[in-house]
Amino acid sequence: MKLIERASRRRTGGQAVDGAPPSPAPSRLAWLDALRGIAALSVAVYHLALPFYWIPHGTKVPGYADPGVFGVMLFFLVSGYIIPASLERRGDVRGFWAGRYFRILPVAVLTVVGSLLILPRPYAVVQGFAFDHPLLSSVANGLMLQDMMGVPNIIGVMWTLTYEMIFYYFVTALFVMGWHRKSAPIAIGFAGFALVLGSWLALGTISTDLASTRHLVAAAALVVVMAMACIFSGRFDLTRWGGLMLGGLGLALILLNSRAAGFETMMIFATMFAGTVLYRLEHGQIDRLPAILTCVFVAASGFTVGYLYNRGAAMGRTFTGGSWTSFSYAYLAAWAVFAIGMLLRKRRWPRWLSWLGAISFSVYLLHNPLIHGMNWMLQGHAPIVTWKDRSIQFAAFMGALLLISWIAYRLVEIPFQNLGRKAVKALNRRFPAGFTPPPVAGERPAAGTVVAQAAPIEPEKALSGTGS
Repeated sequence: MKLIERASRRRTGGQAVDGAPPSPAPSRLAWLDALRGIAALSVAVYHLALPFYWIPHGTKVPGYADPGVFGVMLFFLVSGYIIPASLERRGDVRGFWAGRYFRILPVAVLTVVGSLLILPRPYAVVQGFAFDHPLLSSVANGLMLQDMMGVPNIIGVMWTLTYEMIFYYFVTALFVMGWHRKSAPIAIGFAGFALVLGSWLALGTISTDLASTRHLVAAAALVVVMAMACIFSGRFDLTRWGGLMLGGLGLALILLNSRAAGFETMMIFATMFAGTVLYRLEHGQIDRLPAILTCVFVAASGFTVGYLYNRGAAMGRTFTGGSWTSFSYAYLAAWAVFAIGMLLRKRRWPRWLSWLGAISFSVYLLHNPLIHGMNWMLQGHAPIVTWKDRSIQFAAFMGALLLISWIAYRLVEIPFQNLGRKAVKALNRRFPAGFTPPPVAGERPAAGTVVAQAAPIEPEKALSGTGS
């Protein structure tokens, strides 16, 4: 437990001194850590599939409520809650993006390289497209935009990183324009689009073949590099240009080249912005009634679009199966769990859940290679069919997953996050940032201030995993 407590404090920036009370910082985010841990385990267990064989008709569970959809939607709610607040707390677009890249890319690279080095080709978790077109796959997945550019995800679960990245693009564009408090109408807009035009959204209209895919990836890479050059310049005008370039690229991709069904794409962004609405409600940045109406509308829309559109070929594009309920019930379950977590946010949460949240990003990325590795190790063994043997296999898998994820967190995530902070400090000393957040649209800043700042929060989370 002491190890878990130290890891949680190190991650959240809390200070602890012998004989002194622990920092209150971890408790303020313990509920978010717990939700991220639950989301990561839900996705891992869903992909492992073993527990579904332990109960009568258990294999039919994903057809009624897909645990994978539940996990990623819970991740997206957490990201929506914490990511915009992190940028607003910093007020530093350059620092925000440095933190994002140093947070996500190292573990993603570790997962891919480790999988390539350890797993034999018949059990490879890396998609075949990456072997046939290594440069194209590396660039698209390195940008983390592959799922919107017609390039297969180098590892299947990385599709969520594309949605996270485009959400960051939108958040950046809104922030540099002073529109970041418009979370509620944006969430309603995305949900309304999903309801009315859920089957209309164009799928893959730009990347229609290999040649057009190459052109799209090259163009997107140029836009992102140019936008980041503007942002990292620190200049006010260039930072605004960079943010708008990112927002425009993200909007073009989701409207013209999504791989997933339109209703799912739009509901993912509606969900993330609804998470932001809940943050603003908690910190007094939006009135209670508009916030509640927004969240009720988004949650109801998510349920309804599953019934309307998650049928036929669409199921194959949403990673769901069985029936429309596989999406709709799982989506509502994610909202229910997040709501329970928020209602209990001031309670003391188990430390092991906070610890699980700390390593959740590694759990999310590493569980798939570990499943493939387990299948490789069991090659030639008799099928595991008894309850006892399946329990042993499940316990061994979970133990190995948590251990490997903790090692990755300690040896990769923490050092690179620290390196990112040092890099930003060095950059700020060498090239002081000249970007000042603009006044919030529709509000007048107080005398002597530039912009109303969001309430301080702890260091930001990633998938998000999915995480968050």
